[in-house]
Amino acid sequence: MSTLLSRATPRRAFRSEAFDQSDMEQAELFDTASKFPAGFRYMGELISHAQEQPLIKHFQELEFKPFEFHGFLGKRRIVSFGWRYDFSGGGLQKTDDIPSFLEPVRSQAPAFAMLKASDLQHVLVTEYQPGAAIGWHKDRSVFGDVVGISLMSPCTFRWRRKAGVGWQRAAITLGRRSAYLLRGEARVEWEHSIPAVTELRYSITLRNFRTA
Repeated sequence: MSTLLSRATPRRAFRSEAFDQSDMEQAELFDTASKFPAGFRYMGELISHAQEQPLIKHFQELEFKPFEFHGFLGKRRIVSFGWRYDFSGGGLQKTDDIPSFLEPVRSQAPAFAMLKASDLQHVLVTEYQPGAAIGWHKDRSVFGDVVGISLMSPCTFRWRRKAGVGWQRAAITLGRRSAYLLRGEARVEWEHSIPAVTELRYSITLRNFRTA
């Protein structure tokens, strides 16, 4: 059975703490969800094992390139569809259309995120080889909601937000084939990061555009 968590209660202090899948299945929804930033939503299994295997085969045929940020090349490798963001100064740019093999995922994600499929115009596929990570950041302001899907292996997903001279922190283990949504405070007030992974991992990130 899939685990679905959402966080819409007023903000409060957070502890630096990670939860695995069994923890979340055993905990009460309110008690567990209250540990995460408002606007965060999590489903333990959005796609099935049968769906995952063909996706991975398609990923192995993609032309991944190292993530580039102002001349720095990261260990993770990416490929964008629909739109891409050039972190070297080019900003948002149109790129290759979203391939047909990603359309089923693009159709499932909106129901989880309470969006329309047509809203999710940017799709990013990321390959994390062992040792690859993503540092503390917020997604670019041109984007609105963020939906992430984990494949191949789990990872730790962390948040932090400045609180006086210290930080409020929270963390969750993203299970294989799980999905998360960042919206509201979880999206705009909190930075997030993924520490170095120990196993090969892929992720699919879908974004809509921010509206005024």
